Amino acid sequence: MGDVANSSIEFHPKPQQQREAPHAGGFGCTLAELRSLMELRGAEALQKVQETYGDVGGLCRRLKTSPTEGLADNTNDLEKRRQIYGQNFIPPKQPKTFLQLVWEALQDVTLIILEVAAIVSLGLSFYAPPGEESEACGNVSSGAEDEGEAEAGWIEGAAILLSVICVVLVTAFNDWSKEKQFRGLQSRIEQEQKFTVIRNGQLLQVPVAALVVGDIAQVKYGDLLPADGVLIQGNDLKIDESSLTGESDHVRKSADKDPMLLSGTHVMEGSGRMVVTAVGVNSQTGIIFTLLGAGGEEEEKKDKKGKQQDGAMESSQTKAKKQDGAVAMEMQPLKSAEGGEMEEREKKKANVPKKEKSVLQGKLTKLAVQIGKAGLVMSAITVIILVLYFVIEAFVVEGRAWLAECTPVYVQYFVKFFIIGVTVLVVAVPEGLPLAVTISLAYSVKKMMRDNNLVRHLDACETMGNATAICSDKTGTLTTNRMTVVQSHLGDTHYKEVPAPSALTPKILDLLVHAISINSAYTTKILPPEKEGALPRQVGNKTECALLGFVLDLKRDFQPVREQIPEDKLYKVYTFNSVRKSMSTVIRTPDGGFRLFSKGASEILLKKCTNILNSNGEPRSFRPRDRDDMVKKVIEPMACDGLRTICIAYRDFSAAQEPDWDDENEVVGDLTCIAVVGIEDPVRPEVPEAIRKCQRAGITVRMVTGDNINTARAIAAKCGIIQPGEDFLCLEGKEFNRRIRNEKGEIEQERLDKVWPKLRVLARSSPTDKHTLVKGIIDSNTGEQRQVVAVTGDGTNDGPALKKADVGFAMGIAGTDVAKEASDIILTDDNFTSIVKAVMWGRNVYDSISKFLQFQLTVNVVAVIVAFTGACITQDSPLKAVQMLWVNLIMDTFASLALATEPPTESLLLRKPYGRDKPLISRTMMKNILGHAVYQLTIIFTLLFVGELFFDIDSGRNAPLHSPPSEHYTIIFNTFVMMQLFNEINARKIHGERNIFHGIFGNPIFCTIVLGTFAIQVIATIPTSQLKCLKEAGHGPGKDEVTDEELAEGEEEIDHAERELRRGQILWFRGLNRIQTQIRVVKAFRSSLYEGLEKPESKTSIHNFMATPEFLINDYTHNIPLIDDTDVDENEERLRAPPPPSPNQNNNAIDSGVYLTTRGTTPATSSVLSSGPGSPLHSVETSL
Repeated sequence: MGDVANSSIEFHPKPQQQREAPHAGGFGCTLAELRSLMELRGAEALQKVQETYGDVGGLCRRLKTSPTEGLADNTNDLEKRRQIYGQNFIPPKQPKTFLQLVWEALQDVTLIILEVAAIVSLGLSFYAPPGEESEACGNVSSGAEDEGEAEAGWIEGAAILLSVICVVLVTAFNDWSKEKQFRGLQSRIEQEQKFTVIRNGQLLQVPVAALVVGDIAQVKYGDLLPADGVLIQGNDLKIDESSLTGESDHVRKSADKDPMLLSGTHVMEGSGRMVVTAVGVNSQTGIIFTLLGAGGEEEEKKDKKGKQQDGAMESSQTKAKKQDGAVAMEMQPLKSAEGGEMEEREKKKANVPKKEKSVLQGKLTKLAVQIGKAGLVMSAITVIILVLYFVIEAFVVEGRAWLAECTPVYVQYFVKFFIIGVTVLVVAVPEGLPLAVTISLAYSVKKMMRDNNLVRHLDACETMGNATAICSDKTGTLTTNRMTVVQSHLGDTHYKEVPAPSALTPKILDLLVHAISINSAYTTKILPPEKEGALPRQVGNKTECALLGFVLDLKRDFQPVREQIPEDKLYKVYTFNSVRKSMSTVIRTPDGGFRLFSKGASEILLKKCTNILNSNGEPRSFRPRDRDDMVKKVIEPMACDGLRTICIAYRDFSAAQEPDWDDENEVVGDLTCIAVVGIEDPVRPEVPEAIRKCQRAGITVRMVTGDNINTARAIAAKCGIIQPGEDFLCLEGKEFNRRIRNEKGEIEQERLDKVWPKLRVLARSSPTDKHTLVKGIIDSNTGEQRQVVAVTGDGTNDGPALKKADVGFAMGIAGTDVAKEASDIILTDDNFTSIVKAVMWGRNVYDSISKFLQFQLTVNVVAVIVAFTGACITQDSPLKAVQMLWVNLIMDTFASLALATEPPTESLLLRKPYGRDKPLISRTMMKNILGHAVYQLTIIFTLLFVGELFFDIDSGRNAPLHSPPSEHYTIIFNTFVMMQLFNEINARKIHGERNIFHGIFGNPIFCTIVLGTFAIQVIATIPTSQLKCLKEAGHGPGKDEVTDEELAEGEEEIDHAERELRRGQILWFRGLNRIQTQIRVVKAFRSSLYEGLEKPESKTSIHNFMATPEFLINDYTHNIPLIDDTDVDENEERLRAPPPPSPNQNNNAIDSGVYLTTRGTTPATSSVLSSGPGSPLHSVETSL
């Protein structure tokens, strides 16, 4: 069933089973026979049953089951039935494989653009332009002939591809884990799904998947039928078959008119027993599913349709949302086994336009589209400017002709410009946003499980954070739902506690016990407590449990009465529903007459009473005046104590005067009142505090209940929903309708808008009233912001209101399947405090996403402006594509993880909700984003345009096409990344708090990620020259270099203190050496070229240098640690013959023809001057 059962379960196709015919496995019916029987409806079905089996009893005999005792609970028999008739399980749709998810992630437009750019760039890097015409093509490839750099040209393309792969894998993994999580959630919901069957004459709750053909199942109000069956006996049974037939009218079922019950349909009224005739893939819903290929193709079609409609919004953001939606859609059905999924889909189809996007989703989509457009414009402008500048510079100013052999070179230039353009686009689109949303929601959903919130639809989680109103049920949500009778009015006496049995006339007592025991669902019982000292367990309807408990308190027992008159002996039952607000049962009396017992809401039932029992148990007349008296003296005082009042009455019919049982008003009238009881349902102790929190958080709590107005008002006061001295309304359903409808009886929004803002309690309300109220509040435009409404419900009748609400909460324990099906979140403990937790988590999600946005948009604004201005002024983006991707993809992915996993705090409940209309980026956030952007841009532009002067390094601006990464740009990149990293800490607070470090250690993920990113950044950009171990590994030992063994010994001799000392000495010597070198250079120019380099053999390794205790200043050690690269560089160059003329005076290293090799994997690594033996420099030295 659903996803619980493993797909490994053998699934017998039909032909195989037909071979076992005529009578499979000793049963009197084949599978095909039962399948064809279930395809009939109404009268023809009844006729077929009568022709083939005689009656339903005959069908039961053929299936070897007893209509009253059920199946023997014998494993072999059950297994055999499963073998022959199948299991009650519909194989779930195969989940998407990881590769499919990877493929989906690759469909993202931005990523495709990147892939194309990277592949073109890679291809061109391997293409070597022919021979010597490069001079004619300008300074294009002055660096490209240097083998070292030509070899490194592929790095950029490869790095882009690598980062694309990273993003794709992260996205796919995220979707995959989300899907897995939902499947887990699904199976949890389904394992909890049980159904009542009779086996061995015992009522058992079995998991839905364990139902077999031949089981006798109890159906009752609020059930979702898990299998097909034929009704054996029913009381006033009405079924909603809209999920299969699309007809919204309820279908009346009875054993003698239309006995066919189908899986996936809802019981809207009444109760009964059926024999299961088809399960799993052979049931009506199962057949439809098999036709749909388990719903697969349909799902894909729907996806495609969705994509066409969403074609316009192709930013990565909407894409991710769509995936969210798809997952949510597949995961949605609560009970795929019983075909709830089918019905869910039907509803989905009807509901797609209705259910608006969640508040956050709407805002994010809008934002992403705006950002995407801005990014496209910026990147287009960048590319156009670069191309124009290049073309004008090369062909107009320098007046070169376009030569055929130069084409590849120019193409390389254009590709470079294209990549810069794409980079700007990549940076503009907040890649991390969908990820942040997903991580945040998935994390919250997981944590909310612990807080008893089982989230069925992801977005419900954050919508809850914006809730401005909660319409709550009273019973079970605000109260404990453990009802007890505390007051009663019996035989003209008002008892404030349960009377002693001896105080009552035996006749009254007897009538009362019969009226309660018979006129209640036989599935409702009171069982002995599970543990010593605990309260007795209440099973079934809680109000009926209270009455049965009252019978037990009167020292009588209801079980013998029920055994004497079993359920199938009941002549007629009018079950409880929200319109009648009463329940009546008719039995035959021994003399051939009839007796009707009725119970219901006191003010409704007392109107139908014409007599009342006096203290001797004799009926006396009960006039309207007496009734008003009773209301004032008995019912109102009870209601003011917060009690729910129930009236119990009866009526006798003689055998001669049998009425028309279908005329209910006639039958249930002229009653004799036996008793009025007051039932207390105590308020949950934690509710008043929870409601106070809601009110502080700016959420209005309204109570919608079926109780009378006094009870409702009393409970509302106890909970703190209404406070004395406040201006509020408490209305009854009738009065509410009178106020909101015009003369024609139509609801008018203006009238509603006058009522709802002050309304706090709606009593005696019908489900339609609840739906009207919810719809009215959501559609209303009064007030400064539109309302976001959450609704709680447990009954079948609450379905429409739960569906209409922005967030529907169903009760996990007391809720019917129908209510759970319509809800977004299931409260597994039926407790109002869990709703407050949901609000907290919801606000936390919203905040997490705002935090991330603040972080991400600062990065985007700065990066886009830097890339754009840099590209336009210096022909090259100071931040390379690979670096941008590192910042954008890796850092943002981690930042989204860090900021999305901040745990919620109580302080979230101290501010007002945002509502529907408030923009996603608040003024404070805007201030933070722009302020930080200005600060970062100032620093980056300072570094870009005058940085080389500060650090005394070569300028990286206007470098030719394949020039190596310069130190200048590496510094800019590092600065940029570090500013983002610290901004991540700033982003933790978005409401203008001063202390951004508050609670930072409460989130270990955040700390780990910030430190981790920092470490990786440091490692990634250390110039190779500083990694001495790598340096030494490059060339064999020189003439006087020490061997490794000696080195190791030398190392061991130096202790830490000495090492510290050495460090100081080295720095000191480095300074001295610089001065010395400069003096030498001057001298060298003065005297001759050779004087400065007398001792080439003194070029020893750094280790040697460190191991020698005495330092000789006059010994000119030519060591990298002592002299900066640049110094050596300048030194050597000045000592060389003047370099050939070159258009680029900045990059001395390149002009001088010195080979520059990049010894490092990261493109950001600074190039090192190679000066080991065998390098050109060394040879120059020695020759000199």
